Amino acid sequence: MPRLSSEKITQFLKFGIVGLLGLGWDTTAVYSLRPLVGLTTATIAAYFIAASINWFINRLWTFRKAGNQHHFMVQWLRFLAGNSLGFFLNRGCVFMLFHLSPIFKANPVLALVAGAAAGMMANFHISRKLVFHRESPKAAGRRNVQIVPFQPERAVAQNAVSSRTAVVNSRSKTG
Repeated sequence: MPRLSSEKITQFLKFGIVGLLGLGWDTTAVYSLRPLVGLTTATIAAYFIAASINWFINRLWTFRKAGNQHHFMVQWLRFLAGNSLGFFLNRGCVFMLFHLSPIFKANPVLALVAGAAAGMMANFHISRKLVFHRESPKAAGRRNVQIVPFQPERAVAQNAVSSRTAVVNSRSKTG
């Protein structure tokens, strides 16, 4: 069984706290938007509102030490795209509960809690690996590599030619 690092455990706990806060924003948005746009549209819009706030807090707090090598808009879009699996798990559970029982439709917060639990693990792992990851030394090295175009005016050192080339050239002159 893989050993969990204290950093990963701390990140998971912080991610969970942010997720609980996100559940509050999600619920508030659903209840606020529901009279204006209906339950289905409110539930979808609320996810993106809560996910955006969660991304921002996770960027500043949970994964602060991971570095933010991406522009904030790129990272936000990566967060939304990467957590699309969590979105489908979360909102799939929510909509399934809405359709299974009128209790969940009357009290959306119950379905939202179940949906948040359904998507949390996927969102944590995806966020950690694809959105808020530290840049690997390999990637940093690749970024610093420069491609220099061919420069015909640049002199080539005499010893740059291999001994095999010299042997081939000497045979062609004699024979």
